[in-house]
Amino acid sequence: MARGKTPFYTATGDQGWTGLLGEVRVPKDHPQIEALGALDEASAVLGLARNTASHPDIPAILARVQQDLYHLMAEVAATPEQAATFRRIDLESVAWLEEQIHRYAPDLPRLTGFILPGETLSSGFLALARTVVRRAERRVFTLMRLGLFRNPEGARYLNRLSSLCFVLELLELQAAGKMPTSVGASRDDQA
Repeated sequence: MARGKTPFYTATGDQGWTGLLGEVRVPKDHPQIEALGALDEASAVLGLARNTASHPDIPAILARVQQDLYHLMAEVAATPEQAATFRRIDLESVAWLEEQIHRYAPDLPRLTGFILPGETLSSGFLALARTVVRRAERRVFTLMRLGLFRNPEGARYLNRLSSLCFVLELLELQAAGKMPTSVGASRDDQA
């Protein structure tokens, strides 16, 4: 079988290098690539949560978040000189996340400690997404410290997104009629 061009791979990264937007090649373990990987993982897990959600509002919220993450990935993938061309995450994006948190948080149970993830499939995916988003946030802060990313709203967006993931996890538990299992709670508290 002849090896021609295919839309599924380029073979240009076989030596451990990959391209950024702006015609720059960097090692595959470059901080920008690490941040891109974490953002991509977050979107993938959010997609799983979106497709297993019980609460009817969650799929639309997560679809918008996934679109925002693709915009953020484009900005992270750009050279610092090109990044502004791709910037879509701004104060309004962060405010939208805060609105979602404030919309649902008042009706959720008050927690006294950490909860164990995984009471339902979707709540487990949301817990996993929260942890991946936190990792992406750390990677973006590394880029900011190195001068490779200059949009503080992008980092702020990820911080709010991790909070929203937790709120949606609790919302999913509520929709499923489950109480979160608290770490360190007595068996009587969990009945």
